[in-house]
Amino acid sequence: MSEAKPIIGHLVELRKRLLWVIAAMIVGTAICFAFVEPIYAFLVQPLADAMAAEGGSQRLIYTGLTEAFFTYLKVAFFAGVFMTFPILLFQLWLFVAPGLYRSERGAFLPFLIATPILFFAGGAAVYYVVMPQAWPFFLSFQTGAEETTLPIQLEARVSEYLDLIMTLIFAFGVCFQLPVLLTLLGKAGIVSADGLASKRKYALIITFIVAALLTPPDIVSQILLAMPILLLYEISILLIRYAAKTKKPETDIPEAP
Repeated sequence: MSEAKPIIGHLVELRKRLLWVIAAMIVGTAICFAFVEPIYAFLVQPLADAMAAEGGSQRLIYTGLTEAFFTYLKVAFFAGVFMTFPILLFQLWLFVAPGLYRSERGAFLPFLIATPILFFAGGAAVYYVVMPQAWPFFLSFQTGAEETTLPIQLEARVSEYLDLIMTLIFAFGVCFQLPVLLTLLGKAGIVSADGLASKRKYALIITFIVAALLTPPDIVSQILLAMPILLLYEISILLIRYAAKTKKPETDIPEAP
């Protein structure tokens, strides 16, 4: 029974942290729903710009009575989660920090700070780099009656478009966590800088496979995702080498609760 108390205490603490995260996400979703139309306008702006340039229909449609309403809900939830992501990381820090050495806290904190920055950088890469390049490519398949007898025009559904955008932003945000993941594995001794450097050709192949799965099926979008990931892979190798050079023997002890 004496051994079960610490476990129960950890579970209670974890439950409290999860409740804080869920509450923050609910509040964030409610706030974002109050501003869902400006958020929607922000997300569709790249498509609107591409449609204006290509002479498209310049509208999104919905084919179900409740489709637009539930799409707004999904947009608000996604924006709320995106906005409160740092709170999740902060609660994670509060949960794990008491069990770390002083030096481990100092080593872990930069990764905690880098995680949301890289996640937001991934989302920004989708919005400002990938979409302005990808949408004109897809809109270029529209034709007029003089070319194909019957014109081919895009009539995009609002739910499909926004689902694609939110998936891309989340996928890029996760992929941009590569330096954090690899550097942590390097500090744990699971991977090494030399080992990662020797497997560059495999990393190149896997990166383009992942890019092909996550992005729209055009080579431009795949390259635009693959190149930052490969750059982050090289940065991870440098970080692991730097961490290995500055690593010191552990001499301190955990702080008393």
